[in-house]
Amino acid sequence: MNRLDSELAPVPSRTADAALLFLRVAASVLVLIVHGLPKAMHYTSQLAAIEDPLHLGKTLTLSFAIFAEVLCPVLMIAGIATRLAALPIIVISLMALTLVHPEWTLDQAQFAWMLLILFGTIVIGGAGRYRVTWFSRTPANRRA
Repeated sequence: MNRLDSELAPVPSRTADAALLFLRVAASVLVLIVHGLPKAMHYTSQLAAIEDPLHLGKTLTLSFAIFAEVLCPVLMIAGIATRLAALPIIVISLMALTLVHPEWTLDQAQFAWMLLILFGTIVIGGAGRYRVTWFSRTPANRRA
């Protein structure tokens, strides 16, 4: 096999699964630490400061943000309902870009764009093999 063939060869399944594990854990920890935990720990001050672009009420808006940025990352770290859990973060990022901060330049919006790219990739790729439900299966029932 020449060098070009080896570079174009499919990625082994276990390598792709390890990459999906790294992606979902790293992205989830980032959202949890940078956005989720500060919102949950400083609920009252966040409630006064949060934008309400859909006019649903600040309490509901902040509750959805905490759900998206605390509970959903925890589910993704565990690999539980990964694709579904990534969607609220995508919604929050799209709302930030289009409704809350439409004046942002690309430079100012780079974190929101990065979240869209990371969690969009998670929606496409899923959890991969390494997730809580995989470890609970018997070795015979695990994917080879």
